[in-house]
Order: sequence, then C-alpha cells, then structure tokens
Amino acid sequence: MGEQIITTEYAEVMQTSFVNYAMSVITARALPDIRDGLKPVQRRVLYAMHELGLNHDKPHRKSARIVGDTMGKYHPHGDSSIYEALVVMEQDFKKGMALVDGHGNFGSIEGDGAAAMRYTEARLKKFTQDVYLKDLDKNVINYVPNFDETEKEPEVLPVRVPNILINGADGIAVGMVTSIPPHNLSEVLDAVCAYIDDNDITTDELMKYVQGPDFPTGGIVINKSDLKEIYETGSGKIKLRGKVEVERGKRKTDKDKIIISEIPYTIIGNNLPKLLSDIAALVESKKTTDIVDISNESSKDGMRIVLELKKNADADKIINLLYKKTKLEDTFGVNMIAIADGKPERLSLKDIISYHLDFQIELASRKYSYLLEKELEKKEVREGLIKAYDVLDLIIEIIRGSRSVKEVKACLTTGNTEGIKFKSKASQSEAKKLMFTERQATAILELRLQKLVGLEIEALEKEYAEIIKNIAEYSDILDNHSSMLRVIKKDIRNIQKEFSLPRRTVIEDGVEAVYEEAPIVEQEVVFAMDRFGYSKTLDVAAYERNKDAVDAENKFVFKCMNTDKIWIFTDIGNMHQVKVMDIPAGKPKDKGQPIDNLCNYSSKEESLISLFAFGNIKGKKFMFASDDGMMKQVDAVEFEANRKTIAATKLNDGAKVIMVEPVSEERESEIVAISKEGFFLRFAAEEVPEKKKTAIGVRGIKLEGKDILDACYLIEKRNNSVFTYKNKEIAVARIKITKRDGKGSKLRI
Repeated sequence: MGEQIITTEYAEVMQTSFVNYAMSVITARALPDIRDGLKPVQRRVLYAMHELGLNHDKPHRKSARIVGDTMGKYHPHGDSSIYEALVVMEQDFKKGMALVDGHGNFGSIEGDGAAAMRYTEARLKKFTQDVYLKDLDKNVINYVPNFDETEKEPEVLPVRVPNILINGADGIAVGMVTSIPPHNLSEVLDAVCAYIDDNDITTDELMKYVQGPDFPTGGIVINKSDLKEIYETGSGKIKLRGKVEVERGKRKTDKDKIIISEIPYTIIGNNLPKLLSDIAALVESKKTTDIVDISNESSKDGMRIVLELKKNADADKIINLLYKKTKLEDTFGVNMIAIADGKPERLSLKDIISYHLDFQIELASRKYSYLLEKELEKKEVREGLIKAYDVLDLIIEIIRGSRSVKEVKACLTTGNTEGIKFKSKASQSEAKKLMFTERQATAILELRLQKLVGLEIEALEKEYAEIIKNIAEYSDILDNHSSMLRVIKKDIRNIQKEFSLPRRTVIEDGVEAVYEEAPIVEQEVVFAMDRFGYSKTLDVAAYERNKDAVDAENKFVFKCMNTDKIWIFTDIGNMHQVKVMDIPAGKPKDKGQPIDNLCNYSSKEESLISLFAFGNIKGKKFMFASDDGMMKQVDAVEFEANRKTIAATKLNDGAKVIMVEPVSEERESEIVAISKEGFFLRFAAEEVPEKKKTAIGVRGIKLEGKDILDACYLIEKRNNSVFTYKNKEIAVARIKITKRDGKGSKLRI
C-alpha cells in the first residue's frame, strides 16, 4: 500500500489532540461518575474483587492478586495507582463508609504509608457486597469490552446509595478539579426519601435531613450559614476545626492540659506531623510560653494530642492561638463536579439526589424486567408440569414407545405420533391432542422418577400461586411509577437500618477565634552566621563580651533590629529573605539553625554571595557584578517584597553573580575588577549606571577569549586604600585609574 501524506494545520492537530487527551483524562480517569460515585480505577478494583469471590464471609486474599487481576483484565496502568485506590477504599479515616476490609498495614491517619501489596490482604465489606455489587447477575447494568476486548467490564456499578455524597470524591483533571466532602449515610438516605416524596423540595428542606458534611475524622464545621449556598451552587469553602477540650488538673499542683481529640479532615496524613511541628514552632518562636510539653498519645482507640500548660496559663487564649496560627482550623474547598450524561458538570445537592433517583429507577426497571421474564418462564414450566400430571400415564407410554428424545418432544409439542408405539388407538388419539411448549416439554423430560410420586402436585400448585403473585407484583412495579418509587424507598430504608452510623462532625456557626499578639518590643540584636550556614541572633551585651570569638568563628556578623529582615543574595541571581524573629536566639557558643531551614535558599543549588539586614541598607543602592563582566547599580527599594524569594537580577546565559555590595552615598567609591587571567581595572563607581533589577547591566570590563571576571571590589576612595586578593593585601594606588569598559592591565602580585 502506498504512503499517504495528509497536509493539515499544525494548530488544528494540536488542538484536536489536546481536547481528546483532556476528555480522556476527565471522563476515564480523574472524575467520578455521578451514578455510582466511583472513578474507573475504583470501579475496576471492586469488580475484580467481586469476580475473585472475595466476599465478606470468605478469607482475605493478597492485595497483589487483586491488583494483578485488575491491571491484567481491566485497568492497563501502573500497579501503584491501582494499589493506592485499593488502600484508600480501605482507610476508614478517609472514607465515610470504607468499601474494602483490609488485613495488614494499610497506612495510618498520621501519614504512614501502607505496606507493599505483597504483604497486605483484602476482601469486600458486607456493605460493599450488599449495596454496591448486588444484582449484577440480573442484567441491571451494561457491560463494555475491556481495553483489549478479551473481557467484559461493567460500565457502572449498580450502587444503591448516593456514593458520591457518602464517600465524597477528589480528583484533578485537565482544567478542572473535583472536591466533594463525605456525608452521613443515614442523613443522605433520608434526603433521598424526602426527594422521592416531593420532587419540588428545596435546598433548605433537604438540609433538614443533610445537616452538612460528616467527616470520618469528626471535627467541627464552623460556617453552617454558608452551607446552603455551597449546596445550591456546588462550590464554596467549608471552615473546619479540630475538637479541643481542656483537662483541668485534679490537684492544685497538677497542670492543666489541652486535649486535641479530633482533627480537621484536611490534615490527615502528612499534615498531622506538620500540625505538631507548627505547635512546637509557636513555642520556639516565643509566640506562646505557656505550652511546656507536646505529646501525641493517639492509639487505635482514637486521637489524643496532649499539650501540657504552665500553671495558671490562659487555656482559652492558647486555643485561639492554635486556631489562628496552625492547621487546627482549616478550609475544605468544595467543588462538586462529576461526570453526568457523559460530560463533566458542577452539581448542587438536589442535582446529585435527582441523578441518583433516575439511576435507581433505571436499575429497578431493568431488575424487575429481568425478574418478570424469569417468573414468566417459571410460570410456563409449572403450568406444563401441572398439566402433565393429568396425562402422566400417557406421557410415560409415549416415552416407552419412542425411539428418540426428538420423537417424544415432537409428540408433546405438536401431537406428532409418527414412529411411536402405543398400547391402544385411544392412547394414540389422546397423544395427538398434546400441545406443550418447547420449554414445558424439556421440563417434563428432565423430571426425575422420584418426582413422579404423586408429582408433588400440591407443592407445584403452591409454587405456581407464588409465581402468579410475583408476576402481578413485578408487573405493578413496572407499570406504576408510584409502585416503583415505593420499592426503591423500601430498599433505602432497609440499607439505612442495617448500615447507618451516628454523625461524627458537629455543624455550627462558630465564633471567630480572636488572638491578639503581644506587641513586639523592638530591640537591637546581633546576627551571626558561620561558613556552614548555621545562623543565630545574640544579645548585644553577650556579643560585646565575646566579640573576638564570635567574629573569628562566623562569616557574617552584624547588628540589626529584631523586627528587621535579612536579605540573602546568591550567585544565580536570587534574593531570599527571612525575618530576624524567625531566626533562633542563642548564646555565643550555640550552633544555631541552618539558614536553608529558615528560607528557600538551597546550599546545594546556589552559593551565597552577600547577606544584609534590610534596616542597615534601607534607602541605599546595591552594586552588582557578574563573572561575564556586567555591572549595574540597583535601588534597594526594588527588593522590598512579601515573597520569601525573588529574582534579584537578570543574567546572561551561564553567568554567575560574584559581587553584591551596598554603595556609600557619603563617600566616593571606586571599583577594582580583576579577571581570571590577571587583568586589573580600576574606575569610579559612579560610571556604573543605575538600572532596574530586571536589567542585565552594562559592561564593566572587557574580557577576551574565555577570560572571566574573577573578583570585584567596591572600595571607598581614600589614601592608602588596600584590598585582599588571593590572601595578599594589594594597595589600590598600584592600579592605574581609568574608565569603565577597559581591558585593564597586568599587575604582578
């Protein structure tokens, strides 16, 4: 076949490809289906477990087997994502109703990861079996080919509750994100029943049943008044607090304790250790001095974080501090997006319940259509067996006189007696009148001899009556909408009765936490940082007593105010800033804390060039020089920012900053530039123009070939000025003063 080249617009191809990719991620990976509230990977894991027969009353099976079956048959992606989905469905601190019964280490609320899938075991919960996977054998859902068309998988699971509300959902797609909080099973089912009774029910009326989210970690929702808008629009913010109690000392000598027994849902996992470190940071930074000990006494019985207080400490004030300064009060962003009718849609509470009811009606219609069909088949068979009782002797005579099953069936269904030997003409005449159906004839021939004892006619007639009753019931359900809704409602009440759990999260309009920080007493301190980056602040008096030792042991030492900021300039052109208040206070012999831990500076990626206190250089200009010979002056106001890190200068490709120095306005200054190959250039600092921080600057020295600027000095213009280069003191007067942008001259040192 010849090669065919199709000419098309590149932009069109990119647009079409990206839209196809985006829709694939949205509908087939990241967002849940409104009908069963599951993402494809979750649905496939549960179905694979169902196919493996991992029922709640059967032994657990290795998670690796479940993951292997899911990946090999239905989900052709990495095993880690499949196992992660399995783990999350087991974690009862993440799901309103856990769907998987795990055996082994499936992680913890504190962020500990699950053991490898070869160690853990799992099976389905009874809730999952009865509510998510029941009736799969009754043709209630469609099956679609799997990825290689060798298996069939369910398009959606026949979930009988609004799972998207009960277990919530989260997922990041292309250009959209879903975040739905979990709710209480009983409350949601009450709301569904209320909607069945009145399709015109309002959000206000639904919220009489659904009070608000019900997080598995408990906690307190403190913006109850905002919930109506969230449930009407499908988006908003829920404010969450942990549950805190004060445990008073039993004796006068005992200290009071603050007990955190429930945490906000948003900080489960790795954020819980961060909460503890944030509380410790409040003590270290002296935001509070009333907490003397922090201990995590949590166990399998529940959460218990204990903060021991000083005697006579104001516990309410400390609680407000915790709410204001830590994640003990946090925000849960709600964005109720799901796949509805094949496309993503933001849904209100009423929308979700409406879609759920439509799905339940579809499931019930298919289920009872299937059951009705089966009952009609059974009715046909039972009618045939009852009719056969009256001509039992004739049927036996037909069987004995026939040479094949085919002849018997032909006689029973059409009255064809050809080839059959009868005892009498009368028998043959009666046989010609037989008109059983094909199904009835098969049932008659499959009867065991023991059933011929009276044919158990009474049992047959009783069973037949039951079948007639079922047919009438199923027909009524299918023909009458009210009967259909009654059956759905009854099913809901049965689920509610068996699986409901009490509400865990308190819903209220909480009082805003008020905490007034004590005013900071402004005072002068000494900042010190050694050559390894360990920094601390010292009391001025302590520094003066140990001045020689401190200066000798540290690379940077200067006085500043405790309300100041430290600016750190690096060779790749960044400026990092850290508050002096965040730097630990210490004694002259204390090691201090690495500067890397206090700001975004990374000693592995960038080298520190200069370090200043903002108060010391406020209103001044900085002189910048890079190793490609470029220089400029920048006003210090350019670096005032709230961000911890900003780009301090623009650099040519491959260039590095080698000098950042404040320019003295009181005295004239000169620049001495020294190249790698030994060229010295001296000129007045005022020849370097002032530029914006986003500019590269002007050329300060001409460099030839692969030569680079090795060192640059900003020196006050005075008699007998000297500078140190390569551990040697050099008098400035030895270098001839010229103009900027010269090559310079060699100097023997």
